[in-house]
Amino acid sequence: MVDADELAAWLRLEQTAGVGAETARRLLAAFGLPANIFSSSFSALHKVVPERIAYALLAAPSEVLQALIERTKEWLQQPGNRLFTLADSSYPQALLDISDPPLMLYVKGRAELLERPAMAVVGSRNATVQGIANADRFAEILSQRGLTVISGMALGIDAAAHQGALRGAAGNPEGGSTVAVIGTGADIVYPARNRGLAHQIAEAGCIVSEYPLGMPGVAANFPRRNRIISGLARGVLVVEAAAQSGSLITARMAAEQGRDVFAIPGSIHSPLSKGCHQLIKQGAKLVESAQDILEELGSLRAVAATPAEPAALSDAAPADSSGQKLLAILGYDPVSFDVLAARSGSDAASLGGQLLELELAGLIEVLPGAIYRRIG
Repeated sequence: MVDADELAAWLRLEQTAGVGAETARRLLAAFGLPANIFSSSFSALHKVVPERIAYALLAAPSEVLQALIERTKEWLQQPGNRLFTLADSSYPQALLDISDPPLMLYVKGRAELLERPAMAVVGSRNATVQGIANADRFAEILSQRGLTVISGMALGIDAAAHQGALRGAAGNPEGGSTVAVIGTGADIVYPARNRGLAHQIAEAGCIVSEYPLGMPGVAANFPRRNRIISGLARGVLVVEAAAQSGSLITARMAAEQGRDVFAIPGSIHSPLSKGCHQLIKQGAKLVESAQDILEELGSLRAVAATPAEPAALSDAAPADSSGQKLLAILGYDPVSFDVLAARSGSDAASLGGQLLELELAGLIEVLPGAIYRRIG
């Protein structure tokens, strides 16, 4: 655990104008602990950093910095809150192996999860019903088999992955849990709609941030935090992603870090399958069930558990004979209302009623533009 003086020095280093992660690591390599940096002379500092940064390092701490130090001390006094620095022996080993490890890591919850075998599950914020079901089920099975599921606590796929992992770990002493790597300060819940989920993760899992307390949801922070999501994991599963998606950034970082990349295929007509198909073309492993991942990560003790059931099963009530016929006509690709009408020979009123019944039963979903797609 970092003491008060060390905490002040680390925060001062991080908050010094012009000192980014690369410069901070260069200073630490030259001088050791932050306290040594601030006790060094201008000439010694200037040999490592430009003149303006050397002067900034020698400037007296501002009132804003002093307030941040006090705020962080108070936060660390709360149960379950910890802060790891690069010099801490408890700093997660997996992150030490990446090219750009965070200087500091704020942890809320079960810090021991950061050293356990883990799998990242990521995907679109604007996910489909089927995508959310897949993320939830894959994460539940992976967690049941002892893997910690890591994601970013965003809406859509991330939230579903956390929820599935929490359910998979519930009441299972050999199970995994979930870690949320966030792009704000560890004292802020973003988006606010996930406040309840954040409390559950802090209780049964772990919330991690590299950003100082009070940091709001700045757009540039979220792609950067993705290297931590992939860095903590053995591999990354992309559930749904558009062709231009933040999830593809996570997958790229995972590949650069030597992690496995997995992707769930989808319809060739779905925009949210484009990113997954792109990854598969580039060498990502196509998966149809959580067992595919467990078998690929065969060195894990968790794989010896009982085989996982298919990950995308639907619990919806079966349709009647007319509904089953319409489902067969629908197939598994998205189809417009007009095309369905032509295939089925039904009038608009009759077809609309049948589609509504299937939607209420949870067997289909309606996409923008009156496009219908089967679930499960």
